[in-house]
Amino acid sequence: MASHVVGYPRMGPKRELKFALESFWDGKSSAEDLKKVSADLRSSIWKQMSDAGIKYIPSNTFSYYDQVLDTTAMLGAVPSRYNWTGGEIEFATYFSMARGNASVPAMEMTKWFDTNYHFIVPELGPDVNFSYASHKAVNEYKEAKAQGVDTVPVLVGPVSYLLLSKPAKGVDKSFPLLSLLDKILPIYKEVIAELKAAGASWIQLDEPTLVLDLESHKLEAFTKAYADLESSLSGLNVLVETYFADVPAEAFKTLTALKGVTAFGFDLVRGTQTLELIKSSFPSGKYLFAGVVDGRNIWANDLAASLALLQTLEGVVGKDKLVASTSCSLLHTAVDLINETKLDDEIKSWLAFAAQKVVEVNALAKALSGAKDEAFFSANAAAQASRKSSPRVTNEAVQKASAALQGSDHRRATNVSARLDAQQKKLNLPILPTTTIGSFPQTVELRRVRREYKAKKISEEEYVKAITEEIKKVVDLQEELDIDVLVHGEPERNDMVEYFGEQLSGFAFTANGWVQSYGSRCVKPPIIYGDVSRPKPMTVFWSSKAQEMTKRPMKGMLTGPVTILNWSFVRNDQPRFETCYQIALAIKDEVEDLEKAGITVIQIDEAALREGLPLRKAEHAFYLNWAVHSFRITNVGIQDTTQIHTHMCYSNFNDIIHSIIDMDADVITIENSRSDEKLLSVFREGVKYGAGIGPGVYDIHSPRIPSTEEIADRVNKMLAVLDTNILWVNPDCGLKTRKYTEVKPALQNMVSAAKTIRTQLASAK
Repeated sequence: MASHVVGYPRMGPKRELKFALESFWDGKSSAEDLKKVSADLRSSIWKQMSDAGIKYIPSNTFSYYDQVLDTTAMLGAVPSRYNWTGGEIEFATYFSMARGNASVPAMEMTKWFDTNYHFIVPELGPDVNFSYASHKAVNEYKEAKAQGVDTVPVLVGPVSYLLLSKPAKGVDKSFPLLSLLDKILPIYKEVIAELKAAGASWIQLDEPTLVLDLESHKLEAFTKAYADLESSLSGLNVLVETYFADVPAEAFKTLTALKGVTAFGFDLVRGTQTLELIKSSFPSGKYLFAGVVDGRNIWANDLAASLALLQTLEGVVGKDKLVASTSCSLLHTAVDLINETKLDDEIKSWLAFAAQKVVEVNALAKALSGAKDEAFFSANAAAQASRKSSPRVTNEAVQKASAALQGSDHRRATNVSARLDAQQKKLNLPILPTTTIGSFPQTVELRRVRREYKAKKISEEEYVKAITEEIKKVVDLQEELDIDVLVHGEPERNDMVEYFGEQLSGFAFTANGWVQSYGSRCVKPPIIYGDVSRPKPMTVFWSSKAQEMTKRPMKGMLTGPVTILNWSFVRNDQPRFETCYQIALAIKDEVEDLEKAGITVIQIDEAALREGLPLRKAEHAFYLNWAVHSFRITNVGIQDTTQIHTHMCYSNFNDIIHSIIDMDADVITIENSRSDEKLLSVFREGVKYGAGIGPGVYDIHSPRIPSTEEIADRVNKMLAVLDTNILWVNPDCGLKTRKYTEVKPALQNMVSAAKTIRTQLASAK
C-alpha cells in the first residue's frame, strides 16, 4: 500500500518564507534572495517526505501568496488596472494583485472554505484574455526531479477555480463564470502537455468545491471539463482531490464518472458520510486516496482506528488501489513538533504536527502492507489512553456551569434602539463617529520588549513602563487625529487569540506552532486540550490605564468565544459547541469586570464567526444557533449604557446577515472595502438594520493610503442605504500589520472625510 500527502506548509519551521517575503517587500533584499530561500524550503520539504517513505509527494503546493493567485497567474487573468503587458508574470505584478500598490488597490481576499487561510479572489469577465503566463507548476516539478524526487504536480482544478471567482468590476453580477471554461481549458492542456513532456506520471487536480451544495449545471461543468481534458490527460495517472467535508451523493456520482481520471481523494476525517458512498458505489479499478490523517488539527492520529478503517476500505477497492493520505493539505497545521520546547511531555505526546503526520501516513501504509511498526503503534495507543484519562482535561465546575446554560437564549432585557439612546446620552458622540478596530502598528521595539519580558530579560516594572508609554503614544495620536472612540492599540498582545488563551485554563501554547493565514501573515493557534475557565481578569489593568489617559471613550478589547474557538486547535473529544460555551462564560466574566472598572464601550471581536459556518447548507442553522448564542452569553448581564461592539472581517457575510442581527450587538464594524462593498447590497435589497454599523472605509492589508475624497465617496455610498444615526466610520480591520507612516495619513484622511460629510449633512438640514 502506498502513501500520499495532499500538500505541505510553506512558511518553513522557523517562518523563513515570512521573513524573506517581508524583507523583499521592504526593499531590503532582492528577488533572487527570495527565490533562494524558497528553493531551499521546497528542497527540504521534498527530501523530508522522500526520507519518510511517502510515495506520492506533491509539488506546486509551495506559493509566495496563495495557490488560487498562482492559478490566476498561470492563466494570465490579470485585471487591467495592474497594467500587465503580457509575458511571464513577475513579482511586481503578482504582489500588486495580492497587496495593491501606491496606485491601485489589491484584489479581494476571502477565507478558503471554512479555514483561517485566505485566498485572492479571481476577477473574471467575458473580456479577459487568458494566456499561459506562469510556468511555476512545470518549473517546480523539474526542480524536484533534478533533486531525484519524482513528484505529483498539483493544480487547482479548472471548475473549482471558476466557482471560486467573481465577476470583475463593471461585469454584470449575473455573468456565468462557468462560461469561461472553454477559454481556460486550452491553458490547462498546455500545462499538462509540458508536465507530461517533463516526465510526470501523476497529476493532482484539486476540486474542493465538489463538497459544496452545487446545482446540477455546476456538476455538469465538471463532466464537460474533464471530457474535454481526457485526451490531454491520456498517459497520466490523474488524481482529483476533494477535502473539508462530505461529498454529496450527486457530486460523488459526477466525480467518480469523470473521464480520464484514475484516482479520487476524499477527506474521511470531516467527511465520514462519504464512507457509505465509497462502500456502495466506488468505481471498480480506480485508486482511492483515503484521507484518514487529519490535516487541520494537531492531535495525534488514532492509528488503530485508522488502520481498521483502511482495512475495511481495502475490502472495497483492493490493496493495490488503496492509498493512505492526509485529509487535506497540511498547510493548515503547524510544521514540526521537534521544534517545541514549551510543551510538557504529557501534552506533547498527544500531538502530531505536519512532519509527524507525514510519518503517521506512512506508518499506516506500511501496516496495511504487513510491515506494521509495533512499537510505534503501541506508543500511539498509550498516548491516546493518556489523553482520555488525564485529570487536567476535565473541570467539573466548568462542565456544570456550561450545562446550566441550556434553556435560556441569553438576550439583553432592552431592545437595541433603547440601548443606543441610553448610550448616546452617556457618550455624546457626533454623527458618523470615528473609531479604529483595535490594534496599532507593532514596531520592532515593541516586539523586542514583549520578547525580552517573556524571556525574563527585563523586569515586570520595566515591561509595564514600556507598554504604558506605547499606549500613551497611541492615545495621544488618536486625540491629535480627533478620533471619537479610542483604542489602546493592544501593545501587550502579539496575537489576539494567543493573548487570551494564555490567561485561560485548558489552553496550551507552542513556541513555533506557526500556521500561514495569508501572504506572510502567520498565526500561532493555541491548543485547547481541556475544559476552559478564567482564573483572573485578563484586560482590565491595561484598559483602565488607557482610559485614565483620556476623557474620550476607550474601548475595552476582547476576542469573542467563537473566534477563539475557530482560531485555535480545538479538542476533538467533545462537540465544538460545548467548548465554545465554556469560553463564552469566561469572556462574560471579563466583560462584567471591565464594566465595573468604568469601561463604557467594550468590543468583543467575532472576526471568525462566518469562517466556522459549515460548508453544507443543511448544517448552517445548528452552527449559527450555538455560535450566536455564545456571543450573547458574553454580554447578557450588562447595563444598557454600556455599548457592546463586535467586529468581523474577510468573509462573505451577506448570507448570514440575519444571524449577525440576532447577535444583538450595539455596534458592528465589518470588512467592506476590499470586497467591492458587496456587504452594502444586502441593505439595498431591503434588510433592515437598527444597530450601529461601521462598514470598513479602507483596506488595511494594503500599504496604499486612500485619499479623503475616496473615503468620503465610500461613506456616501453607505449613507445611500443606511441611516445617518447608525453609521460609524472606521478602517476594515486592525492596524498591527501596517507602519505608522501609512496609518497616520490614512486615519487623518478618514477623520477628514467624516467631518466633511458631517458639515454637508448639517448644511442640508
